[in-house]
Amino acid sequence: MNTTSMLPALFVSHGSPMLAIEPGSTGPALTAWGQRLQAQGARAVVIMSPHWMSDVPTVMTHPAPQTWHDFGGFPDALYRLQYPAPGSPVLAEAVRHRLSTAGWTAKTDERRPFDHGAWVPLSFLFPQADVPVVQLSLPASASPAEVYDLGQALGDLRQQGVVLIGSGSMTHNLGEFFGGRPAHGASPAPYVVAFSQWVENALREGDRARLFDYRRYAPDAVRAHPTDEHFLPMFFALGAAGWGQADGPLPEYISREVTYRFLSMDAFALG
Repeated sequence: MNTTSMLPALFVSHGSPMLAIEPGSTGPALTAWGQRLQAQGARAVVIMSPHWMSDVPTVMTHPAPQTWHDFGGFPDALYRLQYPAPGSPVLAEAVRHRLSTAGWTAKTDERRPFDHGAWVPLSFLFPQADVPVVQLSLPASASPAEVYDLGQALGDLRQQGVVLIGSGSMTHNLGEFFGGRPAHGASPAPYVVAFSQWVENALREGDRARLFDYRRYAPDAVRAHPTDEHFLPMFFALGAAGWGQADGPLPEYISREVTYRFLSMDAFALG
């Protein structure tokens, strides 16, 4: 059944797993947005995280996925957190069917748990864990244009109460993050701000050609993303919303926080 309005698609930066217990300004901003989404009729989520990569798009089908603490060396409090949102085999099949219809070879995984790229931001967006969630893997060899196409294939679900979310990080240089061990409130590195501002400008201009080829055009792109898996989920959200097309939506920013000097927490909604 269609909702009365088209739900937005979201890109959220999940940053460090410490976001779960150090929400900063990003956590409350996500919670406020989650309330807006539920008021608009949100009744399920499909989320892509870079912490699940596979050869082809793969869809979680477990009806009650576990919470996976897929990280090490953090405070004990982080490992005690649980996010017991239900899965949805019915929605998972709808996702798989749409991807197949769009020409993708899509698989299913009945044992997949929620990784922290999914459950950490969702614990703020939907803190009651009462909204069904289906996770979709990121194809390991996909280009920005291909990830955009994945989102576009699922875009009509937004009319059925499904929030489509790409979870990643606007900047993600872990070598610098772990090398310097910056304090939580350290001033942002200049290149982090410059890269994030360039992306925002490209989004507002609807410049698909330059954004899809960001590693050539964006300032310090390779420094911001030595590997691009944490940036690619943004293109899933862009495709889901039809960004860059005629009359496509512009971003409404949820957060522009920078944590630990090198992790831009930019998050925005489209549509």
